[in-house]
Amino acid sequence: MSNKLIGEMRLHKKISNIFAARNIITAKDALSMTEFELMELLDVGMKEIKSAITLISEAASPPCQSARSLLEQKVENEHLSGHLQTHLKGLDESLCGGIPFGVLTELVGPPGIGKSQFCMKLALSASFPAAYGGLDGRVIYIDVESKFSSKRVIEMGLKSFPEVFHLKGMAQEMAGRIIVLRPTSLSEFTESIQELKDSILQNQVKLLVIDSMTALLSGENKPGAQRQHHQLGWHISFLKSLAEFSRIPIVVTNQVRSQNRDETSQYSFQGKPKEGFHEHTSTYDSHLVAALGINWAHSVTIRLVLEAKSGQRIIKVAKSPMSPPLAFPFEITSAGISLLSDNGTEVKGPDINTIHARGHSDMINFHGD
Repeated sequence: MSNKLIGEMRLHKKISNIFAARNIITAKDALSMTEFELMELLDVGMKEIKSAITLISEAASPPCQSARSLLEQKVENEHLSGHLQTHLKGLDESLCGGIPFGVLTELVGPPGIGKSQFCMKLALSASFPAAYGGLDGRVIYIDVESKFSSKRVIEMGLKSFPEVFHLKGMAQEMAGRIIVLRPTSLSEFTESIQELKDSILQNQVKLLVIDSMTALLSGENKPGAQRQHHQLGWHISFLKSLAEFSRIPIVVTNQVRSQNRDETSQYSFQGKPKEGFHEHTSTYDSHLVAALGINWAHSVTIRLVLEAKSGQRIIKVAKSPMSPPLAFPFEITSAGISLLSDNGTEVKGPDINTIHARGHSDMINFHGD
């Protein structure tokens, strides 16, 4: 709650703008200072400061609620909830319908494994007519690494949904609903997404894809890790707030990095790795972990890991509040990603968060990442 944006709270516009001008963006920024410090920094009276702090505190620390009241709220807001189908039966069932609205969903995996393929299929699905399981809306696709292909999207549509795409003008209409942006820097991305915020909140946009967040940050890391963490923290807060208020799915891809020998990536509930784990990983696999760090990992609601073991591609539900960790083998065809089995295999222990790439370099990279 401390990462809630002050700009999204019910403060008077004038005082909200003063906070923003002094780079006080989140509730944590404001509440970590005393009232006198704020009064001096913002150059406003104590009365305005007290009123603002009261509103920020209420927004950041909502009152306790009973399970019954939460259930009643859920029923009342049921029309706001929903899912975007992936059209992968087993995966959709494990996620209770698909990619959920109102939260961040992350795809993480090594290069060429199929993350962009997955995102393009989602963009197609969101632009589809509601009668065919789509969201019948526009899509904003942030294509940082220039991997989006309109030709590939139309190919997926023709192969996956021929009954729709063979209708006159349908292919052009679906492709026209996907707005592709290619920012060259993090600041350009930030400016673009803020300009599009109103369109997203007004329900003109039904899906936001960022492919990839890691690439956006990689060019901004020159002064050191501290600067990157600060920028990432702001964007986490902004994206989570945008997902919550717009009630659309936001899908972000993340890259991988090598795990340090003395680094512990397992969470406490997974138990400690077996003796000799680090010494022997190189003998059977490339041992990788998700980039962007632990704060980012905690911020995403759904984490889907795409990996390769013994030459076979696998999509893994590594983090989800509605599903146990499950793994599904898949392949990439002209129709896009296709599961080889709708029955997921439960994943246990350190394998939940480790990312395998064994044999991946020898696999055919079908139409890119």
